[in-house]
Amino acid sequence: MSTIEKMLNLKKEKKLNILINNAGVMVCPYGKTDENFQMQESTSNLPIKSFQSPLSRLLGHFLLTHLLIDLIKRSTPARIINVSSLAHFWGTINLDDINSEKGYDKKKAYSHIKLANVLFTRSLAKRLQGTAVTAYSLHPGVVQTDLWRHLNAPQAAIMKMISPFIKTSVQGAQTTIYCAVDPELETESGGYYR
Repeated sequence: MSTIEKMLNLKKEKKLNILINNAGVMVCPYGKTDENFQMQESTSNLPIKSFQSPLSRLLGHFLLTHLLIDLIKRSTPARIINVSSLAHFWGTINLDDINSEKGYDKKKAYSHIKLANVLFTRSLAKRLQGTAVTAYSLHPGVVQTDLWRHLNAPQAAIMKMISPFIKTSVQGAQTTIYCAVDPELETESGGYYR
């Protein structure tokens, strides 16, 4: 059973006030899933069968949100939080090569999907106006996690040098928690936080 299928057991719940979409891998090698989507080999936090790519993680966020949206709307007030990155500033969406078949750059792929997360959040905010469901995207900061496992040697050396200045996972979670529960955000939607 896929993670999405397991998560759909949430539909049995009476309420779902907070949905946090967070799947983090970065700069992974190119590959494709059985479903013919771009795949980042060997890692994924939110697979749909064998979906393991930045695109499929966005599809996972989109699919999970879509499948749970009626429950979320019945649970108002409710919030949907999509974890993104400052890397979204360098992203572009190339609809002519959505699977990066004409050329794959792992850093660009990461930026593209983080931009897609921000755009997905803005779209949700517009579509959910007047429902008491709000949506937020955020950059958690540079956090000490296994996100860096695919960096090359020079990049890994740089990360090691700056590691004293990198956030702990508890510190990195603060923006997500803020978006999930802070009363000041009740009437805002579609924003990006860091």
